[in-house]
Amino acid sequence: MHRAGHYPLSVAQYLRLREHIPPMYGLLLINAAVLAFTHRALAPALLVYSVPAILFAACVVRTAIWIRPVKPEELEPALVERRMRKTLAVAGVMAMAFVGWALWLDQYGGPYEHGHVAVFISVTVLGCVFCLGFLPNAAVVVCVSVLGTFLAYSLWNGTEVLIAIAGNIALVAVVILKILRASYGSFVELETSQRDLNCERKQAQALGEENARLAQTDALTGMPNRRYFFTTLESLLARPGQGDVFSVGLIDLDRFKPVNDTHGHANGDRLLQVIGGRMMSHCPADAIVARLGGDEFGLIVMGGPQQAERIANELCKAIREPARIGDVLVSVGCSAGLSVYPDTAVTADLLYDRADFALYHAKNHKRGQCVLFSDKLERMIRTEQAIDAALQGADLARELTLVFQPIVATEDLDPIGIECLARWHSPRLGEISPEMLIAAGERLGRAREVTLALFDKAMEALVRLPAPLRLSFNLSGNDIGNTGTIDALLARLDASGCDPRRMLIEITESSLIEEMDKAGAALERLRETGMRIALDDFGTGYSSLSSLHQLPLDMVKIDRSFAVRLDEAAGRRLITAIRHLARSLSLECVIEGIETENQLVSARLAGFSLAQGYFIARPMPLEDMLERLAQPGASMWAAAG
Repeated sequence: MHRAGHYPLSVAQYLRLREHIPPMYGLLLINAAVLAFTHRALAPALLVYSVPAILFAACVVRTAIWIRPVKPEELEPALVERRMRKTLAVAGVMAMAFVGWALWLDQYGGPYEHGHVAVFISVTVLGCVFCLGFLPNAAVVVCVSVLGTFLAYSLWNGTEVLIAIAGNIALVAVVILKILRASYGSFVELETSQRDLNCERKQAQALGEENARLAQTDALTGMPNRRYFFTTLESLLARPGQGDVFSVGLIDLDRFKPVNDTHGHANGDRLLQVIGGRMMSHCPADAIVARLGGDEFGLIVMGGPQQAERIANELCKAIREPARIGDVLVSVGCSAGLSVYPDTAVTADLLYDRADFALYHAKNHKRGQCVLFSDKLERMIRTEQAIDAALQGADLARELTLVFQPIVATEDLDPIGIECLARWHSPRLGEISPEMLIAAGERLGRAREVTLALFDKAMEALVRLPAPLRLSFNLSGNDIGNTGTIDALLARLDASGCDPRRMLIEITESSLIEEMDKAGAALERLRETGMRIALDDFGTGYSSLSSLHQLPLDMVKIDRSFAVRLDEAAGRRLITAIRHLARSLSLECVIEGIETENQLVSARLAGFSLAQGYFIARPMPLEDMLERLAQPGASMWAAAG
């Protein structure tokens, strides 16, 4: 059955008529047959048999036309409108034919037969009017032609009862036509709203599909991104099949940093685009290659180590081919690490970690080669234990420090806030990255101690920073999920005497995805004190759009990977759309990763009022930051590199 709401109004109207016109002709046939029957002994055979037979044949033909199946190509609006104009004309002709025949029969018989004719005309015309409700013009034509003729006939005969009947029927018909007009108006309104709703649904579906595609596509290279990579890996592990073997690989570029430093980040991005295109073209159908971030790429091969090594080496060979970037010919190398399911590991995290360690070993000991994770490499993982041991005995108050990076207004580079970033210098191991610090803290159960030690230093810095500058402090998912950590943070904030409104808590959505409701409640506690909440690295999480609605946020910080696209028209349109989304939700918006003057200008032109990045200033100690802030205007960042 056709669903009218999926068609233009004229087609929907036509489909409704197809349901009502055949019963109308059935009504005509039955009523006319009964009228002819009651006059069979009184009127000539011509009026009782011949004329009705012609009218009956016309009704049957029209009924057959309306009940036959309709082909899709026959539902073109122009064709349908022609058919309805034809229906209007046929309605007038059929109406005059039937009323003429009925009034001709009225010349014969007594009072009962005359009454039957009047009933036939009135009942039949009202029934036809109802059946033609979805074609109001036809209903009016039938009503006016039949009742007008009947009223004129009654006045000509001069019979008071007949005149009263005709007049009464005419009044009833007027009321019915008015009701039908209102009903038709409701039908039109309903069809219009249904079409609008269908249109909105299609647009929403298209937007959802596009968002889903973008969410799994790397913005710079157009390759599948980190999310797609891990989603695919998890789906492979969830398959119930036995005996499946597949390999996970990581490929990292060698000598890529010098390209960035020598030729600029824009040319570095162009090189990544060229390399990404090569990898996609050389990747076979039984493998998936994705950009995981920076100059690191992920590989999933549906096969064992030999097949994975062959594909990884082919991709590395393609990567090493020289690439022309503008007027410059550059080349980079690459190293790869592989792990195999189920021999190496049976979980996504372990497969990735062990491929990553194999890659680490390749870059440090077999640069330019592909290394398969082995038992020997597994023993080397124990190096991680050295970090754990160093943190276990670390004097956090002495070894942990903070560096500070400004968030500025794009218009005049005036600072509106400062982000503090963790640093760990271990006396035993030297500089340890913040990521390794957080990971080790969570493994050892010292994550809360690390966070509180850093927060104490942040409070000390906030006291020295000039008002009304805000201080941004990063919390991990472990911090947000730990009620004791939240309690301790609030107690320390209260004891410090600092204005909570000058604190901005930054969280990354991917760290909260498993416990979004719990995270929302914890963030709401922080927000109630006056602190503000920012979603960091927006655009790289698992469900960034839904996070904007689920979490109590005041700000979003656009991930640095989007800043590199400010030099492209398509990139500017995408980033502008993100800004409009944030503005529609009354959220402040900061674009991170500004590394060139062109990017800063493009961000300003795209409507971003706040920015952060190396072009403005690199992270620096508090004393340096205070010295910079003491300088006037934009000159405070003049020495930024």
